[in-house]
Amino acid sequence: MFPPTVLSFCFRKQDRFKFTMAKVRAKHANCSVVGCTDEHKTLFRVPASEETREQWIYFIFKGTPPETVNKNLLVCGNHFKPESFRNLGQYKAGFASKLFLNEGAIPTERGKAAVKENASTYVQFADVACQTDQPTTGTYGTWLSMKTITPLFRSRGTQTDTVSCTDAGVGTSAVRASGPLLASCKRPHLELEEEDDISEGGSSMIVEDPHDVTHDPLHSVTLTKSTDVTIEPSSPIHKISTYIVYENCLLELFLVCPKCQRDLRPKTRTMGTFLRVEQNCPHCEFFRIWNSQPIIGFTPAGNLQLTAAVYISGASFFKLEKIFQAMQLQLYKYSTFRRLARKCIEPAIVHRWKAMQDATLEQLRQQQNVILGGDMRADSPGHSAKYGSYTMMDLRNNMIIDLQLIQSNEVGGSYCMEMEGLKRSLALLKERGVTLDSIVTDRHLQIQKFLKETRIKHYYDVWHIEKGLSKKLVLISKNKDCDILKKWLHSIKNHVYWTAASSTSGTERVAKWTSVLNHIRDVHIHENPAFPQCLHAPRTSRDKSKWLKAGTEAFCKLEKALTNKRILNDVEKMSPLHQTSSLEAFHSAIQRFAPKNVVFPFLGMLCRLYLAAMHFNENAGRPQATSPTGELLYRVNFPKSKKRQCTVKPVKVDPTHDYVDGLMDLIFEKVFEDPVPYEAEVQKIHIPDDLSAQSEKPDKIEVIAKYVSRFNQGLV
Repeated sequence: MFPPTVLSFCFRKQDRFKFTMAKVRAKHANCSVVGCTDEHKTLFRVPASEETREQWIYFIFKGTPPETVNKNLLVCGNHFKPESFRNLGQYKAGFASKLFLNEGAIPTERGKAAVKENASTYVQFADVACQTDQPTTGTYGTWLSMKTITPLFRSRGTQTDTVSCTDAGVGTSAVRASGPLLASCKRPHLELEEEDDISEGGSSMIVEDPHDVTHDPLHSVTLTKSTDVTIEPSSPIHKISTYIVYENCLLELFLVCPKCQRDLRPKTRTMGTFLRVEQNCPHCEFFRIWNSQPIIGFTPAGNLQLTAAVYISGASFFKLEKIFQAMQLQLYKYSTFRRLARKCIEPAIVHRWKAMQDATLEQLRQQQNVILGGDMRADSPGHSAKYGSYTMMDLRNNMIIDLQLIQSNEVGGSYCMEMEGLKRSLALLKERGVTLDSIVTDRHLQIQKFLKETRIKHYYDVWHIEKGLSKKLVLISKNKDCDILKKWLHSIKNHVYWTAASSTSGTERVAKWTSVLNHIRDVHIHENPAFPQCLHAPRTSRDKSKWLKAGTEAFCKLEKALTNKRILNDVEKMSPLHQTSSLEAFHSAIQRFAPKNVVFPFLGMLCRLYLAAMHFNENAGRPQATSPTGELLYRVNFPKSKKRQCTVKPVKVDPTHDYVDGLMDLIFEKVFEDPVPYEAEVQKIHIPDDLSAQSEKPDKIEVIAKYVSRFNQGLV
């Protein structure tokens, strides 16, 4: 809690945000805070001796200090009498570069530091080593809040009259400059493309004050929701709330000169979502630059944040562009989006996934007998696929542990992509020391042969077997003499899953599977010793017509379909516990980040796969949602495959997106500051040549000359 009247500590240029926060906190405590507006000769820290420290703090806070006092309070030399310095004469004569206080000196001079309440403070100060004249200072009553009239200072080592300097915030500059605005930021020039030629040299320093001293709450617009806004000093740029502001509403703030109160015509310049407003009063020579968003280096923070949000959420830039056009929102070009994605977003995604993958593989290395599931997803059906992504999942906790992206020209065709993806994944697991117990896949012939040669225990997913078998039985049941099989299709489908789940060996699975041929003839005692009789209780059927008879066409075709050599071999290898249904769910999640109807470059496709994996892993173990009374929630569906029959699915709790916050922090706090080590990780990824690189590029003019429409070929 601040006392009724407070003099804030003198602040250096890097402490200006602390001064702003002192004003915000004091405003909530019904107090006032003013800062020293004098030219700082030298800044002195509050001494450590207890007696002197108490007198300094008493002077700073004009009475009783708050309960907690900052240890780094500063007071400038303007608040001391001349006799307080022991080298003032040498300093004025130019023989000393710093002032030194006498031991026990106490600040007593208020000087020009105290300003009237209910007036905005206009502050200017200069850096050391500046070779120009000092800027003028003044205090003005104004209609605008403090954040629209902010202090400016010279950049260190420049030779211009007045230069505004950039800070990661939003604010204004109020100064008359006789020379051009020059850049003082040392970061590399990342944002190159501009919609208008905007001078990036000097941008405004920010001192934010969300409370206007002339604000009248009686004239405020009634809002549906009122919240107390508190800006934390350490709030990152990408976590500050943003709003949609209309141009005419915004420019109303700049149509009047805040110094002489005359009408102005502000100039606006844009760079994508960024807007700069310049006020230049021809009457009083007032000049101010206002930026709509912080500038990081030479890149507007909004452009970078929007690019990251679109990319990480799996959205499409072109759909976003249509939305912005419909709403008349300003947006940068696609080339800017790609440049920011290539420089910042994609390196951050690759780094984040590699870090998460390393942690997961280290956990698996410490385990024994890991059970994995593998499957491939192609970006288009058939043998026309360009990309094939092979996914390896830990089936015990449904976590994606590896993703391999293969381009068809790497392996000679799309048919070989799945085999290559499996080899790369197994090589990575072997390199990391992960011990496999078994692997569950579909019935791909190349993979069957490869895993048999490498002596890895291989199981087949039950759903893939049941799906292929059900299609054959449906075709058989459509024959004229096989209509009776329609009554048994659902039972045979259930029998596949029961056989896999209730058996402990391959011999037992085959015995239980072939017993269905006796069961459909109403025979429940079997000759196979591995399964001598049915396990269900004896019962008498009311519908005698459903039983099949041996020797009929329907029974012969059914027996041939259920007992052919390949089916029996596949049934013997059906997975008893773990299936690849979670992999199919992950393939559905990829659709949100990499739809099949959109063509992506190789690295873009890989990064979207990584995003899908991070999203899936974070939400893999979601529990079932409950009602306010604690009852489990379910949803009734009518899927097309059920043919008007309903099914019930449990409702899960809403998914989380913590990985998005982690990526945003990584992009703004590390990758953008120093992208070199993160780009090095991307350069390690082998990116194959595009498919068109294999073809000889013809002369475009010759191709156009040979073009003839099929509907305009002339007379025959």
